Parts: sequence; C-alpha cells; structure tokens
Amino acid sequence: MNIRETFARNLRQARRVKGFSQEELADRAELDRTYISALERSVYNATIEVVERLATALEIEPAALLQRQKDQASKSDQLGR
Repeated sequence: MNIRETFARNLRQARRVKGFSQEELADRAELDRTYISALERSVYNATIEVVERLATALEIEPAALLQRQKDQASKSDQLGR
C-alpha cells in the first residue's frame, strides 16, 4: 500500500471515529467536501498544509494520518518494499 492509500485509509477511519460526515470535516478544515471525498479515494495528493488542517479538525496528530498500520508495514517488509 503506497503512502496516498495509507493516508486515504487513515483519513476515512479517523473521520468515522469522530462521527463526522465528509461535509462536516470539510467545514471544520475549511476545505471542499468533494476534495475530502477525492482524498479518501486516493485521487489527489494532500499537501502538508492540508494534512495539518485535517489533523487539527480531527483533533489528532498529523503523523497519525500518514502512519502505516503494523499489518501494512509487515506486508511491505515481506514484499521487500
């Protein structure tokens, strides 16, 4: 799984944990809802500023949106990535 897919997965999961719709997260981060949707589908790359805005809106550390989960990391290691 590449970093964009990891980010998309973490963003969607964090948004759902908070109970936010895409529209609510977009409002809190001052972004467009369609942009949130595209990020969650790995269509766009987020800038570091956008990562920070989303993390702030979600009340988490920005690194949490980029961190690979242990099962992802071990699969990547097995594949030699």
